[in-house]
This record gives sequence, C-alpha cells and structure tokens, in this order.
Amino acid sequence: MPPTLASLVHHSALKLTVRAGEDRLDAPVRWAHASELADPVPYMEGGELLLITALKLDAEDREAMRRYVRRLVGAGVVGLGFAVGVHYEDIPDALLDAARAEGLPLLEVPRRTPFLAISKAVSAAIAADQYRAVTAGFAAQRELTRQTLTDGPEGLLAALAGQVDGWAALYDASGALVATAPEWATRRAARLTADVTRLRERPAPASSVVAGPDHDDRVELHSLGTGRRPRAALAVGTAAALGTAERYAVHSAVALLTLTTERSRSLHAAEQRIGAAVLRMLLAGEPDHARAVAGDLFGNLLDAPFRIIVAVGGERGDGLGILAETAESAAARSGEAVLVVPEGERLVVLAADGGAAVAAVCEHAAARESARKADDDDLVIGLSAPAGPIAASAAYKQAEQALSVARRRGRVLVEHEHMAAGSVLPLLADDAVRAFADGLLRALREHDATGRGDLVASLRAWLSRHGQWDAAAADLGVHRHTLRYRMRRVEEILGRSLDDPDVRMELWLALKATSSETG
Repeated sequence: MPPTLASLVHHSALKLTVRAGEDRLDAPVRWAHASELADPVPYMEGGELLLITALKLDAEDREAMRRYVRRLVGAGVVGLGFAVGVHYEDIPDALLDAARAEGLPLLEVPRRTPFLAISKAVSAAIAADQYRAVTAGFAAQRELTRQTLTDGPEGLLAALAGQVDGWAALYDASGALVATAPEWATRRAARLTADVTRLRERPAPASSVVAGPDHDDRVELHSLGTGRRPRAALAVGTAAALGTAERYAVHSAVALLTLTTERSRSLHAAEQRIGAAVLRMLLAGEPDHARAVAGDLFGNLLDAPFRIIVAVGGERGDGLGILAETAESAAARSGEAVLVVPEGERLVVLAADGGAAVAAVCEHAAARESARKADDDDLVIGLSAPAGPIAASAAYKQAEQALSVARRRGRVLVEHEHMAAGSVLPLLADDAVRAFADGLLRALREHDATGRGDLVASLRAWLSRHGQWDAAAADLGVHRHTLRYRMRRVEEILGRSLDDPDVRMELWLALKATSSETG
C-alpha cells in the first residue's frame, strides 16, 4: 500500500498531530512538497501533502484562508502540514476553520520535525511500496508461467483472476470467447464480444478500457499477437483500477499469451503445410497415402463425409484470412478437425459435413451477403456436396463449379447441392446466355413485329407440347395446318431444322432465358 496521511501520523519519529479532517486520513500521499508561495496550485499535480510555515501568508485572514484552502482542495492536495513555532506558535483559527469547512486534513508539524524528515518518510514509504509491487509482480509472473506450462491458457487465466481479484477471459482470432476464469464470469465475458471485435480491427498491440456489461466492473482489453491482425484478445475485469502489482501480472499474462499464440502460429503454419500435402494426395486419388501422411493430425476427418470449400478473395481487405480464422475457430470450439490450405489468392478448406466449421462459413457468407455492396468482389465461396476420400477430386471440382456460379450471380456463396437439386433455369441468368438467346430469336421477333404471324408464341407452344401438333394448336386456338405452316416458316427464317434435337434444345433454352423479358 502507498503511504497515507494516517501512516504518517502514526510514524513515531514525526510526531504529527491531526487538527482537522480526521475522517480523510486514508488518502494516499503521492509526494510531500514544501512551498511558501501564496498560490502553489500551478505547481501541484494532485495527491501531495503540502508543507508550509505561512511565511508569505496572512494565516489570520479568514477570507484569504478560505480562498487558499479552497484552491488547494480543487488542485487535489490531500493534506496540509503546518509547522508551528516558526512564524506562528499555533495554527491560526482562520486556517483551522477553513480546513474544517473544506474537509482538508490539517496536520500540526512540531518545530523539532524538519520538513525534510517528512519528505524522506514519504519517499521511503513510496519506494517500499514500489519494491513490494515489483516483488509481487515477479512472483505473479513466476506463478503465471508455471500455470501456463502445466495447465495452458486455462491455468494462466485462473491464476491471473486470483492475482487481480477479478476475472479474466480469452478470445480467439475470430473474437469468440474461448475460456473464462472463474466460470461465473462466462456470461459477462460473452457480452463483450462487440468490444473485442472493435479492438481486433486495430493493429496489434492494442488495448482499451471499457465498462463491464452491468457497469459494475472495469474491464481492460488487450490484443495478443505480433502480426498485423491480432491472433487473440485478453479481457481482465476488476472492481477498481489496477494497482502496480496487478499491472505487472496483466502485462506478464499478455506476454505469455502472446508467446503461446506465436508458438501456436508456427505450429499452425507447419500444420497447414502438411494439410497441403494431404490435399494434393487426395486430389491425386491417393487416399491411403493421404491418411498415412495425416496420421492423427486431422483426427477422423478423412474417414467421415466431408465437404470441400474453395474461396477466392478480391483486392480489398483480408477476406480469405478472416474466412480461415472463422472456420478454424468454429472447429476448435466444437473439438472437430479441419484442414485449411491457403493457395495464393485462393483458400481451400476441407471440413466435416454437418460440422461447426461448414456452418460457420455459411453464416459468415450470409452476413457478408447482407452487408455487401453491388461492386464488392471481396470474397466468393463455392461449397461442394458431401464426399469421401475417394471422391475428393470430384468434390473439389464441384466446389470450383459452385464458385464459378457464385461469381456469375454476384453471390458470396453457392452450394453445389443447390445447383444440382434445383432448376437449371437460374443458370441462364447470365449476360452471355441472354445475348445468345436474343441473337437466336431476333429474326423471329422481327417477323412477328410486322404483324404477319406469331412465330415465337407458336414455337414456344409447339416445344412445350413436345411437337404434338393437335395439343399445341389447341393451346394456341388455331388449326393444326396453321401451326405446321408457322413451324416451316420458323425453319426457313432460322435456316435450321426442328427435327434436330440440339436445335430444339437451344431454342427452348433461349425462350426460357428471355421469358422474363417478354412477359
């Protein structure tokens, strides 16, 4: 504890007597300063015990003393020491009354106690407090290091919470809560994810102080990591501002967690290199070799149905990096394995079908979709159907096909299953397809525009009835001979035979591609 007015009063060698402000002696003293200036306030920082002999003060002027004491209190002076037997044999009543009125502790300093002795006592007490804090800080660092080595980050959080008499929480690279100590603080820490997200947007190292969710504690947030993007974040909640010893403990925790994070980062890079080799073997049709190389690193990921995700990022932002962190964090929280392989401007993810990683990627894509601007090409994702190791190459092609469709449609994510299970018609919503359709049907529409027949509508009815003349004619309300004449005209104008199935297919797709434009 730093020195207080009470500790100075109880100092046997100083012989100080309390004359006013007895109820405020617990105020900490930052320094003892002697000044005979009529207005020493410009030279005060707050927290000082001011020592005076009233050499230049009219200490018997009540109005002057009220102004003097009021200014001292406003400047944060915690106490006033008055030396008796120098210029005044006793503390003047005017000063006593002013101190009592403002609640300023007033200490009587006997003549035999030099101001220097008080300054030395304050300095020695501050030095002793700092030494205790440093010693406690080193002890805390040793304990935090021991807990980290034996129990990992969870042990560190528990030790840190005890050191600061509060709680501590660790967040991963995506801003999700990973661990909390004690357990009762989990809900409180989970409600700070928005503040953690804002902190992660700043280059590391970064820190901020926020009010707790219920405004009943003070929370310090610290980013962890040495790269451009923070790899994790630490939250420390306490009832009051941290003291010196607690500050040492928090800084030690930040350093240890950063080292742990960077070590994990190196291991993660090595894991990604192994993952890249495993992926190449799978795509080459060598699942047994892939399993042998993977060993236990990816658990049973290669034995159960999985999905392949292929993503590309634009020039803006770090979309691929954020996507990788999203998949990895979700997998880590659920205890499942995931294979993440950066490939230059692409990212390939192999994740368990129905697992947390795939769900997190889909949720991330949906969030980006809703916030995306029309000209934003930041991130595009293709997701394969479920597959096994033998079909990994086919799944990779499915993901690439879905990625291509997502690009054409201006979507963030497209699943291959939705393409296969749905209609082919949405695939026609492409400018190139529309241009082809317009060109193929232009001559027929120009003919209809002259009022000499309705060839486009007749062609649509005939194709929809699979070339059945009577049914198509009935749909149009014309005689079948009229319909036959119109189909001959279609062949003449297009220069193509309707007996050719490829021609019929192209005409039908052209009609479907332009149907939204024609009504």
